[in-house]
Formats: sequence, C-alpha cells, structure tokens
Amino acid sequence: MSLSKLVLRSMKKNMKHYYLYFFALIFSVTLFFSFVTLQNNADVLETVSKSGTATAGFGAATYILYFIVLFFVLYANHLFMKRRSKEVGLYQLIGMTKGLIVRLLAIESILLFVGAVILGMLAGFFSSRLFAMILLRVLEKEALVTMTFSMEALQKSIIVFVILLVIVLVQMAWMIHRVSLLSLFSAAKQADERVKRFSPLQMAIGFIGLVLIVYGYYASTKLFDIESAGNLFVNMMIILATTIGGTFIVFRFSVAFIMNSIRLKKNGHLTVRDVLALTPIMHRMKSNAKSLTLITVLTGVSLGITTLSYIGYYSSESSAFSQVPGDYILLEDNGQEFLKKLEDENIAFDKIDYRLQGVIASVGQLLSEEEQREGNPFYNMEGTIYTVPLSDYQQINPDASISGNKVILTNYGGYMAAMFKLEKDRNIVVSAGELKETFHVVDIQDNSIISGIVTAGGGGPIFVVTDEMFEKLTVQSELFPWHKQATINLKSKEDIAQAEELYIQTGAGIISALDSNGQSKQFIQSSFESERKEYIEDLGITIFTTAFLGLAFLMTTGSILYFKQMSEAEEERGSYTILRKIGFAERDILKGIYMKQAFNFGVPLVIGLLHSYFAVKSGWFLFGSELTTPLWIAMSCYIALYAIFAFLSVGYYKKVIRESL
Repeated sequence: MSLSKLVLRSMKKNMKHYYLYFFALIFSVTLFFSFVTLQNNADVLETVSKSGTATAGFGAATYILYFIVLFFVLYANHLFMKRRSKEVGLYQLIGMTKGLIVRLLAIESILLFVGAVILGMLAGFFSSRLFAMILLRVLEKEALVTMTFSMEALQKSIIVFVILLVIVLVQMAWMIHRVSLLSLFSAAKQADERVKRFSPLQMAIGFIGLVLIVYGYYASTKLFDIESAGNLFVNMMIILATTIGGTFIVFRFSVAFIMNSIRLKKNGHLTVRDVLALTPIMHRMKSNAKSLTLITVLTGVSLGITTLSYIGYYSSESSAFSQVPGDYILLEDNGQEFLKKLEDENIAFDKIDYRLQGVIASVGQLLSEEEQREGNPFYNMEGTIYTVPLSDYQQINPDASISGNKVILTNYGGYMAAMFKLEKDRNIVVSAGELKETFHVVDIQDNSIISGIVTAGGGGPIFVVTDEMFEKLTVQSELFPWHKQATINLKSKEDIAQAEELYIQTGAGIISALDSNGQSKQFIQSSFESERKEYIEDLGITIFTTAFLGLAFLMTTGSILYFKQMSEAEEERGSYTILRKIGFAERDILKGIYMKQAFNFGVPLVIGLLHSYFAVKSGWFLFGSELTTPLWIAMSCYIALYAIFAFLSVGYYKKVIRESL
C-alpha cells in the first residue's frame, strides 16, 4: 500500500478524533486572521488614526495572540497524539520505522493545516467586519466599515501558520522518537496514576499551599500602602510567586487529600456518584495539577487585565469630570465672547462663579498617626492648594456651614484619595507669603468642583474656607496664578454639538497664565465632552484589544478543559459499559458526571476569579473611579462562557454513556 493511500485511510478512520483537532486549528486561524485583517482595515485605521495607541496596541496584541494560538494548537496536538498512541504503536509492530510514521503523520498534519487555514481565513474574513463594528462602537465613532480582503493580512497569517506548522511537526516527531513501543500502548492511561496513600507530609504541604494563597491575597491589599511603595516591584514578584505556587500545591496535594478524606468518611459505602466523581478527581489530580494551575492562572491574569482596562473605559466620564467639572470651564476672565455667542444662539445655561486663592500646605499632615512616620516622603511634601469662599461653595451645596478656622476639604478623589487616605478633625498649617494660618478640617469630600489645570492634574484638594478667612488670604493674591473660575452647564444636552463649535471658534479654552515657576505659559482648557471623548479614544483601543485577548484566553482555557473531558470520557467508556450492564440507569451515572464537571470547570474558575479579584482590588484606583460594575460585568462574561463549556462537556458525556451499552 502506498503512503498516500495509507494517509487517506488513516484520516478516514480517525475522523472522530480529527474533528477535535481540526476545530482547534480553525478556531486559531479565525481568531488570528480576523484580528490581523481588522488591523489592516483602511476604514478602521482612518477612524482611529488620531489615537496614538492604536498602532502600538494592535501590534502588541498581535504578538500576544500568536503565543495564545501557539499554546492552544500545541496542546491540542499533544492531546491528539496521545489519543492516537495505540495506532502509532501498531504501525511500529507491523514494521514501520519511526521515520516513516513521522512522514505519514506529517502529511496528515499538512493536509489538516491547509484545510483549517482556508476555512479559518474565510471565517476570519467575515468575522473581522463584526469586530470592526464593535471597535467603532466602543470608540463612539460613526463610520461605514466595508469588507475588504487584505493581502498583507493574508501574507502575515500564512507566514505565522507555516511557522506554527513547522513547530507542530517538530513536536510530533519528538513525541514519536522519544517514547518506547510499550509506552505508546499505555500513554492514554498515564493520567490514571493512582494515589496509594496520603502521608502527614502531604497534608502539611497542602495546608501550606492554602496559606501561600491567603498570604498572596493579604499582601495584594497592602501593595500600594505608603510603607510598601519603595519595594513595589519586589512585592509584586512575591505576590505572584506565592499565589501561583500556592495554586499548584493546592491542586497537587490539597484537593486529592480532601477528596480522599471525604471518601474515607464513607467507610467503603460509596455510591455510583462517588465512584464517578470523587475517585477520578482524586487519582487524576497528580497529572492534572500543572494544567489546572496554568488554566487557573491564565484565567486570573486575563480576567484581571480585561477588568482593569474596562474600569478605565467605564470610568471615562467620571475621569473627565475630575478634570472638567462642568460642561465648560472658563478660567480668569477668559471666554466672555463664548458666553455672548451662547446667548445670541439662545442656548440656555447655568453659570457658577468661584473665587480662588492659593496657599502653600502639605496635606500629608492629615494622614493618620500610623502613616505619619519618619521617612514618609508625602508628609513633608508641600504644594499649592487653592481655597474657595464658603458663599461660592454654597451655590452647589447650600447646607454647607463652617466658622472661624474650620474648613472643608473637597475635590479630593481618584488614585490620590485611594493611596493617601486623609482624616478629618485634624489641623493643617498653611501659608501664603508671610501669612500663616492653621486650618481645622471638619469634613473631607470627593466632589469635583475645580478644573484639573488649577489642581495640577485633577483630584487635588481644595479648601472651602469662610468668607472672612478668604478675604484675609487675598492680600497675597499676586503669589498665585489662578483667581477666578466660571463653571458653565448647559440646560439642554441637545445643544452640546452647537456649543462645542462655538467653544472652538471663540478660542475660549486657550488661556495665558503664569505657571508654578512664574513664567508665562499657555494652557488649554478642554470642554467636558472633548475630554470625555479623548478618554474614550485613548482607552477604547485598549479595552478592545484586552477584551479580544481575554476572549482568546478564555476560549483557549475553556477549550482545553473541554478537550480534556472529552479525552477522559473516551478513556472511561468501558467503565460506563460495566455500570450500564449491572443495572445503573443513565440518570444515576450522570449525577457523578455533573459533580465531576462542576469541579473540573468550577474550581479553576472560582480560584481564577479570586486571583483576579484581589489583583484588581489592589490597584484598580490607578485606572479609574468605578470598580463594582466593571468587575461584575467582566466576571459574569467569564462565568457564562465557562458554563457553556461545562454544558457542552456534560453533553459529550451523555453521548458516550448512551453509546456505551
């Protein structure tokens, strides 16, 4: 028989195994080609050309996506070769050399790759338009996306998958040459290595794994504390090491020990559910520990990165408001022509005037006693803080009331408020030239009222003082550049488009003032809408690429778990046949299957969610102002997709159980 006929017969015989591997290849090509096509879509590039992060973001994401695809395909090929180990062993028994077997499998792989690349590119071509529409929706852009075939994307994809094919062929040849004939017939059962006994040492190691994870979680909550700021990188490495190491130890020792303890408590009275759930999980855990740890860590990392990106995108409106706390901000006497134009066009608006006076102070004096320790650089760090008279502040907060040297600290939010938690009912010494005063802070609020230009970046504090104190401070007004702010809010948001044009035409946002060094400088005060759109454009590419990569990670890890369960179902087919023959109904067997799938999909997901939660919780305030909603939305997506894979896995088990009798 010629080699070509043998290849065709082999592929026909292994069709039930090939579809799994074939799906993995098609899925990988579709993901990669759709993303590269999107990256080279002229309509998309023209729309996002103003975003400086677009090209860099797409380029970095392409490399990451390639490594995801490489990992996924290599794992699927390894699983595929393992399921065909007996066939390879039989080839050797009939006299075929390992070199000839490698040639046989290489031809099959090449044919599969060619077919998968063609189908995957077709699917990727059509799906790329969908992804392009999603991207433009995220960026809030209006554009018509046409379906154009990119030759550059085609060439890049062909090069990538040719390299991947070479790697797969090398992996295949290495797997065949390194194993003995005997091991090929037992390769499919190597995962069933039995745990004969559990020693006190294993119990102790399992407990240590739990302690390492808990310590990693605790350390993450202290990551951005002031005393830890100097060793941030070292602390991050320690947290990663303890969390990942603890996860592996838990899967390697703790789970098997817990399952064995549950089994021993039953004193030998095991139900069919126990036999099909507890026992397989316990005995496979040694071989599955590495893969489950990898899947758990990948889930945690991808979910964490996606959530942080989404927090930034979701918080774009509040972040813009911290910089521009009104539809329009007019500093000093700037923008009078803009106000006149609004009146001429009958655009109704509300106007709030604030008087400003700067003082020199260190808000580190408001830190807690524990944080006011020697060596804290923030404690003695002085800067300009502006004050607002109470009568002006009462325009937005009529109930506010202070007297004497009592002040309200407001406008203090964002990452500064999260990292440096100030306390009220404390004194702070301020100065303005030769004048010095001691303020007593009676309340701390996060309401944004003053432009980010005045507060040097937004989120900086503002003191609300009595009118008498404000008048006293103004004798030193020449020391500070800012003295007036007018906040303009349109009564109807339908007038935004017209007002934006007038704001640009009149140049109301261009201000000349002295900087902190006393030098004349030009400042650009954006409108709220333009600031919000700038955040959207800057973060839109990031959230899209991270979400796309997160989807790739999720589909990869979910598919790997699904493939593993399909493989285990085939290995356990004989056990189901025996159980059916001795009288167990399908529903009795499925009870154990449900429990097993709940563990195989649920435990990595739950631990991965915990990992991502504590990782996000440690530094989410650096990315935005909203945590709960973005976190729950991202987690819900992951839970839903894992549930789909678990449902498909149960469906495959049902099919195997029905066919076992």
